[in-house]
Amino acid sequence: MDYDAVVAGGGPVGLMLACELRLAGARVAVLERLTDVNPTIKGGAITTPSAEALYRRGMLPPLAEIQRQAMDRFRAFVQERNGGDGDGGEAAGQGLGFVGHFAGIMLRADLVDRTEPGLADAGPAADIAFVAQQDIERLLAGRADELGVEVRRGVELTGFDADDEGVTVRTGHGDIRAGWLVGCDGGRSTVRKLAGFDFPGTDPEITCHQAVVEMTGAEDLKVGWTATDTGVYAHGPMPGRIVTVEFDGPPADREAPVTAEDLQARLRRVSGVDVTITEVRTATRFTDHARQVTEYRKGRVLLAGDAAHVHSAFGSQGLSLGIGDAMNLGWKLAAVIGGRAPEGLLDTYTSERHPVGAWVLDWTRSQVAAMRPDPQSRALRAIVDDLAGTVAGTTYLTARLNGGGVRYDLPGEHPLIGRSTPDLELTDGSRLADHLHGGRALLLDLTDDPDLRALAAGYADRVDTLTAGCPSRPELAAVLVRPDGFTAWAADAGAQAPTSTAGLAEALVAWFGVPEGAVTPG
Repeated sequence: MDYDAVVAGGGPVGLMLACELRLAGARVAVLERLTDVNPTIKGGAITTPSAEALYRRGMLPPLAEIQRQAMDRFRAFVQERNGGDGDGGEAAGQGLGFVGHFAGIMLRADLVDRTEPGLADAGPAADIAFVAQQDIERLLAGRADELGVEVRRGVELTGFDADDEGVTVRTGHGDIRAGWLVGCDGGRSTVRKLAGFDFPGTDPEITCHQAVVEMTGAEDLKVGWTATDTGVYAHGPMPGRIVTVEFDGPPADREAPVTAEDLQARLRRVSGVDVTITEVRTATRFTDHARQVTEYRKGRVLLAGDAAHVHSAFGSQGLSLGIGDAMNLGWKLAAVIGGRAPEGLLDTYTSERHPVGAWVLDWTRSQVAAMRPDPQSRALRAIVDDLAGTVAGTTYLTARLNGGGVRYDLPGEHPLIGRSTPDLELTDGSRLADHLHGGRALLLDLTDDPDLRALAAGYADRVDTLTAGCPSRPELAAVLVRPDGFTAWAADAGAQAPTSTAGLAEALVAWFGVPEGAVTPG
C-alpha cells in the first residue's frame, strides 16, 4: 500500500478528514484537482459544531482572529452606509446583534435563551460564526502541512478499482494503491458516481446568485435580507456582496458564466432598485437541489461532505455538515486502519450521520418554502417572522441552526450520551476541549474514583484518563468522550454511594475494541 487512505478532494471537508486520520497515525494522501484555494465566493459563516470541532483541535485562536478581521470589514461597510457615523442602526440588518437567519428572517441575539441544551455548553466556540469557507480551507491546509499530510494539488482522481484488500486510484499522474478511498470531492462527486451510490432527492425549483460586485445606485438597497413580490435578495455584510433568490425554475445552463449584465438584471428585478453593476469580482450560481446518498459506505469506498449530500446554501449548513462527517469518520476509519477496531465500527458512520444530513436537507427545504413569493408562502413567512420575534421562537431556530438538536442514537440513559460533550470548566483551570487536541478519547473522572479508572486501564494506548473537578456540574461524576467530542457514556454522582460504572466497560469495548492484554474467546 502506498497509503492507508486516499482522500479525493482538498476542500475543508477533505482536509479536515485527512488531518483526523493523520492525527491518529494513518498514512494519508489528499488529491485535489485545483492548484490553489478556489477564490469563488462561498459560505461566509460556520455554525457552532464546526467551531467546536476546530476548537477541540486547538485552532480557536486563528479562528477568532479571522472573525475579528471579518467583523472589522463589516463595521467598515456599515459605517460607509451611514456616512461614516458609527455602526448605526443598519447594523441590525446583518451580523452585529444577530446570530443568523432562517429564510432571510434575521434572528436577534438578545432573544436567545442560552440555557437551552446545545446553546449553553460550547464554551468559547459559541462566539465563533463569521469565518469564510476559504479561510477555513487555508487554516486546515496549514494544519495538514504541520501534521505531515501529503496534499497533491493539481492531481485529479479519474477512476479507481476497489477490491476486498484496498483501492487502486487512477490519476493523470499514475496509479496509487491505498487501503481506503474517501470521496470528499463535492456535489458532483466523481467518486460517488463511479462507485454507484444511490443519490435520491428533490429537483430544484429556484435559481440563486451570490456575488461580490462594484455597483452604483446601491444606496436604496436595504442591508441584510429582504423579501419582495418577486423573490428575496440580500446586501452585505461586506461591500458589494449581493444575493438574489428567484422562483422561476432552475438555471437553463449551470455552467454558463455569471455576467455583470445578468446579475444586474436579476438584482433590479428582485429588489426594484435601479442599480448598475460595473464589475464582478467573484460570483456563483446555485439552486435548491437536495439529494442524499442512501449509505455512506460501499466496501472500501466512503463519502463525506457534499459528495454525500447536497442542498441549498441557506443557513450556512453545508460546510458544518461536512466537517461533522469528517470528525465522525476520521477516528473510526483510523481505528480500523490501525487494527484497534473491526470494520463494523464504520457502519456507525452511516447510522449516525445519515439522519443528521437528512434533517439538514429538510431544514433547507423549509427555508425555500418560507421564501416563495406566492400568497400562501408569504402567509407562512409572516407567522415564522412573528415567532422569530419571541424568545422561544428565536431560541428554537437558533438551536437548530447551530446543530443543537444533534443526538446520536447510542446505548445508555444519561442525557449527555450521544450529544456533543459540554465544554466543562475544570478545577485545574483547563476546559474539556484543551484535553482533546490530540484526537484521542478521554475518560473524565470528576469524583477521583479509582475503580472507574481501573476499567480504562487496558485502553491507555487509545483512551486518555483525567481526574479533575467541575464545580459548575456537581451532579456529574464521569464522562467518556469519543475523539469526535461526543459523549459515549456518562454517570451522575450518587448521594451516598460510589459512582455506578454500569455500562462503561461495554462502551469502551463498543467504541475502542478489546482492551490491551485481554484474552478473547476462541
